[in-house]
Amino acid sequence: MNSLRRFLLVSVLSALMLVNFIAALHGYRSSMVEAENLFDQKLQAMALQLSSVPLRTTNNAPAPDDESMVFQLFNADGKLVWHSVHAPDQYIAANEGFSENNFNGYRWRTLSYFNFVNGHRIMIAERLDLRYRLAESVILESIVPVVVVLPVAGLLIWLIIGQGLKSLAILAKILRGKAADDLSAVDVGQAPNELMPVIESVNSMLRRLAESFERERRFSADAAHELRTPISAIKIHLHNLRDEYGQDNESLLSLERDVDRLAHLVEQMLLLHRTTPDHYPAKFERISLAALAREVIAERYGDFVSKDQIIELLGSDGDIDGDRFAIGILLQNLLTNASKYTQHGGTIQVKIEALENRNRLVVVDNGPGISADVKERVFERFYRVGGDRHSSGVSGCGLGLSIAEHIAELHGANISMAAGDNDCGLAVTVDFPKTRTALKASRSLAMEKYGEKK
Repeated sequence: MNSLRRFLLVSVLSALMLVNFIAALHGYRSSMVEAENLFDQKLQAMALQLSSVPLRTTNNAPAPDDESMVFQLFNADGKLVWHSVHAPDQYIAANEGFSENNFNGYRWRTLSYFNFVNGHRIMIAERLDLRYRLAESVILESIVPVVVVLPVAGLLIWLIIGQGLKSLAILAKILRGKAADDLSAVDVGQAPNELMPVIESVNSMLRRLAESFERERRFSADAAHELRTPISAIKIHLHNLRDEYGQDNESLLSLERDVDRLAHLVEQMLLLHRTTPDHYPAKFERISLAALAREVIAERYGDFVSKDQIIELLGSDGDIDGDRFAIGILLQNLLTNASKYTQHGGTIQVKIEALENRNRLVVVDNGPGISADVKERVFERFYRVGGDRHSSGVSGCGLGLSIAEHIAELHGANISMAAGDNDCGLAVTVDFPKTRTALKASRSLAMEKYGEKK
C-alpha cells in the first residue's frame, strides 16, 4: 500500500472491527445464557402461581393463551383438570424439571412442577423460536450501534492519523520547496521523536553535500587560479626566446599557440566555475540586451577587425531580468565562437527580438556551420567538432558553449542551434522569459535539469 495514512487507517479499523466482533460474539453468547435463565425463572414463577390456583376437580374452562406459552394442570389423581386453549391432551413434558419437547409443530421449553401442598402438577411450556427471537432482538439492539459508529470511528482515526503525520507533511513540503543550491539544514519545529532520525539523516546528507560542493569549488577555483602564474611565466620565456631564435621559428610559434590555448582553457574553467547554478551567486537586475550587446561587441571589436569581418547589431532593447556579468559572458562566448569559425571577410549578426512572452537573442554567422548530428553534443563539456583540432585549424577547449548553456539555464532561458540565413552558417538562439513569474518557473525547472545532468 503506497499511502502510509491509508495503511494505518485500514489496519486500525481492521483491528477495531476484529476486537468488536470478538467482544460482540462473547457478549451475545453471555447475553443468550442470561436471557435463558430469565425466561426459565419466569416459567418457574408462573408454574408456582398456576399450581396454587383453587379449581374444581372437573369441567374447568380452558384458559386463553397467546400461542407462545401453554400449560396443563393435573390433580393429585393425575387427571388433567385445567389447560390452556392450545395445549394438547397428552403430557407436554416427559421428565421432571426443565426439558425440551416437540408438539403442535414447534420446539418448546417445558417445565414439569409438582406442588406437594395440594398434590397438583403443572406442566408449562414456551416456544423456543419466539424466545430466541425476543432475546436476539434485545441483544442486536445493543450491538448495532457498535457497527453503525464504525464510519464515524474511521473518520476520527483518519483525522487523528493526519494530525500525527503533520510533521512528515511539513518535512516533505520543506524538501519540495528547497532550491537546488539550498543545502541548509531542515528545521521542522516540534517534530515527534519518531521523525527525528529521518530529519537528522537528511540534514547529515545535506551537510555532506555542501562540504563536497565546497571542496569541488575550491579545487577548481584554486587549480585554475594557480595555473595562471606558470602560464604567465611561460609566455615571458617565449617572448625572450623569440628574440633569441627569431620571430618565425616554427617550434616557438607552435608552442606559443599551445600556451595560448592552455591559457584560454584556464580562463574558461574559471568562467565555468563561476557560472554553475549551484555555486554562482547571481544578482538579478533589469538588463537591456541591446545595450549589453553593444558593450561586448566594442570589447571584442579587435577580433572582428583582425579578420576583416562585418559585425551588425539589429533589433530592439529586449529588456530581461538577469545577471549582467553572466549575460555578458554568454554574449562574449557566442561572439568569440562566431568570429573564430567564420572566414576572413565574413558577416556576423546579433539580432534581438521582443516576442509575445519572451525576448530572443540570435547570433548568426555565414561560416561553415555544423552538421545536424552534433548540434546537441557541442554543449557537452570539452567536446569539439572534429576532435582536439577543428578542421579550420582554430584551437579551442570545448567549454564556450557549455558555459553559455549553463548561463542560459541559470536565467531559465532556452538555447538552441539551427542553420543560418539561406541554410548557410550557424544561428544560435537564446529565448529569455519576459516576466518574473515565467523566469522563476523556468529557472526552477532548469535547476532540476542541471542537478540530473550533474
